[in-house]
Amino acid sequence: MSQLGDLHARMTEITRRLKSEGPGKTTQVIQNALAAAGLTSAGQPKAPHNFVADVLARFGVGSATSTSAPQADTPDTGPGRGKFVAGSHTNAAGSRRYKVYIPSGYDGQAVPLVVMLHGCTQDPDDFARGTQMNALAEEQGFLVVYPAQESSANSSKCWNWFKAMDQQRGQGEPSLIAGITNDVIDQYGLDRKQVFVAGLSAGGAMAIIMGSTYPDLYQAVGVHSGLPYASASDLTSALSAMRGASSSPSRRSGASAQLEAIPVIVFHGDRDATVSPSNGTGLIDDFVARFEQTATSGAKISTVVEEGKTATGHRYSRTSLHVDGRPVLAEHWLIHGAGHAWAGGSASGSYTDANGPDASREMLRFFSTQSANSETLPG
Repeated sequence: MSQLGDLHARMTEITRRLKSEGPGKTTQVIQNALAAAGLTSAGQPKAPHNFVADVLARFGVGSATSTSAPQADTPDTGPGRGKFVAGSHTNAAGSRRYKVYIPSGYDGQAVPLVVMLHGCTQDPDDFARGTQMNALAEEQGFLVVYPAQESSANSSKCWNWFKAMDQQRGQGEPSLIAGITNDVIDQYGLDRKQVFVAGLSAGGAMAIIMGSTYPDLYQAVGVHSGLPYASASDLTSALSAMRGASSSPSRRSGASAQLEAIPVIVFHGDRDATVSPSNGTGLIDDFVARFEQTATSGAKISTVVEEGKTATGHRYSRTSLHVDGRPVLAEHWLIHGAGHAWAGGSASGSYTDANGPDASREMLRFFSTQSANSETLPG
């Protein structure tokens, strides 16, 4: 039996022990199973992501172990700076809190909005510090909203991207995130043709879910170290997907059928031990498959590959997808030597790699080239 297959075989034992013995006596069983599958070494995670906490979270027990940087006042607020204000949204699926960054130069203009979805164990303040998106909002004049996952929904504060009900328009977490997005647009009078969503890891997986299920709301998606739409439907398939077992478009063809090819920019480290880099390739494969399946104009995708190196050290391969001379519709940045962390991020936040490239700035550059999907994608 393969290592991953052995892990799946142990899930029945894990479930039984959780019910009969509780999480305390079950943790070692999970650690042993993950070690056998190569997910951990000497009982420790290869990446900062806490796999044991995530497995326990799936069953609604346990508590997260955070590697977040020490909490401090958000550096983007203060005299002469913008405001970082809290809000909440409630609908039939529940409630979620959020924080909105309002740049100091904002005075009611119809400016763009960027929705930022944090990764596991993170929160809006941590994610804002790490990505430095608030500083860019201050510089470029747009608003940022950070929905917050509740520990009551997932004890590791992961967005539940692997649950079937949380992959559908009008249901679960997508309905809550879309509701937050609409609330902020309406409250501040923002430009509905310039609304974008981005995320890291579980947040990246949820970002592509949002773009896939609400293409009328979001004009482009940024995915960092995430997974393609409908990569999993439960815990077992989620573990497989994170290992790269669902990287083939054919495994997701049913879920992706007739979905719009929303513009996407993807970042992934080629040494990511938490989410296989093959998932980044899968995101681009899905874009191409959707485009070819829905385009009616006979337009063809052309690909340009650029090799580069950041001033701070990381080499990267950047693949750009063009159609008929229009703006780039998709980009894939494979960062050589990078792990599971936001590229170009600040050490004041968790899961960041200061060695670049600057994912936040590059995502904004990509977003700025996109308008409403009907104007961008030939069909």
